[in-house]
Amino acid sequence: MPSTSRTYQPDSPNVTRVSEARGVTAGIDIGTTSVKAVVADADGTVLARARVPHAVLASADGEFTHDVDQAWRADVLDALAQVEQVAHAYASGPIDAISVSAMVPSLAAVTAAGNAIGPGLLYGDRRGRHEDRNPNMPGDGGEVVAFLAWQAAHAPEAAGFWPAQAVANHALCGSGSIDANTAMTAWPLFDLERWDVAIAASAGVDVAKLARVVPGLEPVGRVPTGRPGGGALVGGGTVDAFAEQLVSGATEAGDVIVLCGTTLITWSVADGWPTAPGLWSVPHHVPQRCLIGGPSNAGGLFLDMVTRWLGPDALAGLPALAPGDLPVWLPYVRGERTPLHRHDLRAGLHDVSHRHGPAHVLAAAYEASAFVVRHHVDLAREAGVEPRRIVASGGGTRSAAWMQALADVTGLTVDVSALPEGAALGAAFLARCSAGLENHPRDATRWARTGHTVEPRPAWLAPATERYTRFRSLTAEALANPQPRPT
Repeated sequence: MPSTSRTYQPDSPNVTRVSEARGVTAGIDIGTTSVKAVVADADGTVLARARVPHAVLASADGEFTHDVDQAWRADVLDALAQVEQVAHAYASGPIDAISVSAMVPSLAAVTAAGNAIGPGLLYGDRRGRHEDRNPNMPGDGGEVVAFLAWQAAHAPEAAGFWPAQAVANHALCGSGSIDANTAMTAWPLFDLERWDVAIAASAGVDVAKLARVVPGLEPVGRVPTGRPGGGALVGGGTVDAFAEQLVSGATEAGDVIVLCGTTLITWSVADGWPTAPGLWSVPHHVPQRCLIGGPSNAGGLFLDMVTRWLGPDALAGLPALAPGDLPVWLPYVRGERTPLHRHDLRAGLHDVSHRHGPAHVLAAAYEASAFVVRHHVDLAREAGVEPRRIVASGGGTRSAAWMQALADVTGLTVDVSALPEGAALGAAFLARCSAGLENHPRDATRWARTGHTVEPRPAWLAPATERYTRFRSLTAEALANPQPRPT
C-alpha cells in the first residue's frame, strides 16, 4: 500500500506561513487509555507535556469502545489547554500549529455539531468482524466497513461517520477532516484517492457523511481565538504508529521499532518490500524502505491487567528472581492481531509450580510480551530482515522490567526513547509541516532522542529462549484447538 505523504509547499494558497523564529507546535495523541499532548520548539525540545486518562468500555465480551465526547473531544481540549498553559512560560507567543494522531481503526456516528450518537468503536471490537478479511492487508480495512454498517444501522439519523482524528479536528477547528494516511487504513472503503461510493453504499452510507480527506499535509482549519490553542493552524492528523515512527530514529535496515503502548506494535525496518505470512508490510518514511510487522494485544492492555491482579508487591520481588524458573503466559486477553489474526484466543498461564509467587507470574507476563515481539522479529528474519537493535517508544518505556525483558528475550540491545509520548511528539512535527516550517516529515529524525540503553543479561538468554520455544508450542496448540467463547 503506497504512502500518500508528500512535501508540503509553503506557498500554498490555503495557508499562511507562520514565523520561523518561533515555530512552537503541539501534538496530541488519542490513545486507547489516555490522551497525551506535548508542545515542542523547532529543535524538538519539549516545553510541556500532559496526559488525560479515559476509560475503555466493554459491556460484553468482544466489545471495545470509547465514550466519544469524552475521549475524542473533551480530553483532547483538556490536554491542549494544559500544555498551552505551561508552554506559555517558555515560549514568547502562542502555539502556531496543532496536529492530532490516534489509534486505528476507530469510528463513531456523530451529529452535525460533531457530538456522538452511541459508542466509538475501536480496533478489534466484535462489530468489525467479517468473513472476507485478508490477514496480510495492513489495517484490515474491511473492519472499518463493518463498523460503518453497524453505525449506520444503529444511528441512521447521523450527520457523519468519523474516526477519532476527525472528531478531534472538529472539536479543535470545526472541520471533520482527516489526512490521507489515516483514510488509507480504511482500505478498500478509501481507494487511495477517494472514498468508494459503492462500498459506502453497501454499508448504507452516502460518502458525503464520511470525513473529508485532505491531501498531503494540508491544514484543515484554524482554532478560533479565545479557545485553547486559539489562532493555531490544525493539520489533518495521522495514525499514531506513523507519528511515533517519525521521531523514533529507527531508519536503518535492521532497526526494530517496538511501540510499547496499550497496543504492542513491532516494526522491522527493511530495504525493498519483503513480506511474511501474518505480518503487514507498509511504507517507511525513508525512500526505498518499508516496515514489516504489525500490532498485538500483548502490550499494556495485557500487562496492566496482570499488574492489577498481582498488586505492587509483585513488582518489588522482580530483582530477586533467578533466570531459569518462570511460568509461561499466553497473553491473548482479547484475541490476537498480527501475526495470528484470531479473535477467539484468550490468555492462559502455564507451567506454574508451588515455588512460584506473584513476582514470577509478573516476570512471565513481561516475557510473554517480549515473546510476541520476538515472534514478529523472527518472521521478518525469515523474510530476509536481520535485526540489529530495538528502538523502544511509548508509555511502556517507563517500565524497566518490560525493557529488560525485550532485551533478554530477543538478545538485542534496546535503545529506549527519551520521551514516552512519541506519537504526540511526531504529531507536533507534522504540525510544523502543515504550517510550512518543515520541508518533509522525514526530517523529524532530528528530533529523535535516546534516553538510555538496555543490554541483554547473558544469564537470561538461554532460559528465555527455552521458554520462548515453549510459548510458540503452546500458541500452536491453542490455534489448533480453539475453545468455545460465550455468546
